[in-house]
Amino acid sequence: MFWEKSLIRWAAQIRDKFNLPARLVLWNGRQHDFGHFVAPQITLQAKSMAALPYLLEPTLDNLGAAYVEGQIDIEGKLTDIIHFSYALAKNTGSSGYHFLNWQRYLPHSRTIDKQAIEYHYDVSNEFYQLWLDKNMVYSCAYFENGDENLETAQLKKIDYILTKIQAQAGQALLDIGCGWGALVIRAAQKFGMQCVGITLSQKQYELAKARVEAAKLTHQVEIRLQDYRDVIGQFDRITSIGMFEHVGRKNLPTYFVKIQKLLKDDGIVMNHGITSTELDRREKPFGGSTFISKYVFPHGELSPLCTVLESIQRSGFEVFDVENLRRHYVNTLKLWSENFEHHATALKQLIDDQKFRIWRIYLAGCAYAFERDDTSIYQIVCRKAGQAAQALPYSRQYMYEDRLQKSAAHKVSH
Repeated sequence: MFWEKSLIRWAAQIRDKFNLPARLVLWNGRQHDFGHFVAPQITLQAKSMAALPYLLEPTLDNLGAAYVEGQIDIEGKLTDIIHFSYALAKNTGSSGYHFLNWQRYLPHSRTIDKQAIEYHYDVSNEFYQLWLDKNMVYSCAYFENGDENLETAQLKKIDYILTKIQAQAGQALLDIGCGWGALVIRAAQKFGMQCVGITLSQKQYELAKARVEAAKLTHQVEIRLQDYRDVIGQFDRITSIGMFEHVGRKNLPTYFVKIQKLLKDDGIVMNHGITSTELDRREKPFGGSTFISKYVFPHGELSPLCTVLESIQRSGFEVFDVENLRRHYVNTLKLWSENFEHHATALKQLIDDQKFRIWRIYLAGCAYAFERDDTSIYQIVCRKAGQAAQALPYSRQYMYEDRLQKSAAHKVSH
């Protein structure tokens, strides 16, 4: 048969040129090795002929879709699976760039954005509780020393952000995309701030409100189910952590102009978010972006750092600190992925098999993407433009003073 000859020829080319430690097992029991080995590290099992189009054009999008749709099963260590998928896509798939998924060109209306957020975040609170830290912080952690556990690193991240924006008692803080409320609760408890947290996720809203009530902070913290475009008022400090990826590149000016209008003249804002390392609107070679758009983040779109900075400046801001946290996100995603694997049995009781496969491959794949610099992440701190130079700090030392003092006190005590 034509397809069988094509498959045999394809597998032989991979074996001879690239020697990958994997074996393909067909629905009829026939086997094709992709390398020279005693035993394979990875075994792919094709369920039917329907898997062949995915395999014969093995972009990351196609491999991910085949796995998620149940066309193939994959056996092996998760890290080996991810490495193999990248190697297969790089060496045998199309090396051309693909234009962005059509969904990304849809307008970001309030309804569309809310539906996209609900799809991703309203899986269930129990689902996220199984693999996030106890405070349920769903963004890049901060590993000050590199050996912190997830809970410690997430708390350090929150404190680091609040220190960077020079949080003070009595200030009004707006947290756009507040998740389950960890940052606003910490800002109220440790820094004495008056906080508003907004989210479009019903389940996040409900649990965040409950957590604020349990902490007896209702007089300091308000959680709202609200679109950022509908917020009114003035705030001393504004944070946006892991949210602007949902805004869309075309809407970045609208997003930052709105923040500029909400910020007091002497206020400070931080945007913490994932960026693309591509400078134009094309996707990475070998795929991956379309899979995420379809299965993980509908209507999400990453922008390169230069585009983000230009949008910020055109919106009337002066940027005074930019920090790359890519290495920190590699650690974060690896720990999330390990937690996900550890709690696999419990997770399968909460979600169907397709969603389990989506999240399993997504978390591990993202860790690999950040390791390779396919994507990055930055914390950007800025103020309204046109202020006197005295408003700017001389150095970044103020961001670390609290920790330096604790370290000095620890040394004295010993």
